[in-house]
Amino acid sequence: MTPGDLLIVFGAKYLFLAIPAAAFLYFLKQPASEKKRLFLLSVIALPLAYAVSRALGYFYYLPRPFVLGNFIPLIPHGPDNGFPSEHTLFCAAVSAVIYISDRKTGTALWLLTVLVGLSRVLAGVHHFTDIYGAMAISAASAWLARFECRKIQNLL
Repeated sequence: MTPGDLLIVFGAKYLFLAIPAAAFLYFLKQPASEKKRLFLLSVIALPLAYAVSRALGYFYYLPRPFVLGNFIPLIPHGPDNGFPSEHTLFCAAVSAVIYISDRKTGTALWLLTVLVGLSRVLAGVHHFTDIYGAMAISAASAWLARFECRKIQNLL
């Protein structure tokens, strides 16, 4: 395995862990009112993104690149539906929630999310469509969660 391959494997398998870790550190530094808002956003946006992704996965099946191209990917993976990328979905959902609170930190997390997605494409386990779909689902879920949070907070 080349050094470039090792970097791709790291990005595809482990880089996604940096995003929730950074988000958690960001969360800890916030005042109580913002912690409450971030928690509420997360409780709505993350499960919503997951539910939407699972539903769309039933309607849109995209075999993984290594299945279509008949090659061995850089990281082992089952030959199931690749749409959408769950790693990217999780990273994008966390990034979108933080972006609502802080655009600078959120943008940095989105850039890491793009690197995770790109690494998974380069590793041969996802298509770009899987990555774009995951990002779109997560962004839409966070946007909807933001509006629901406003409604809930007005009731409290």
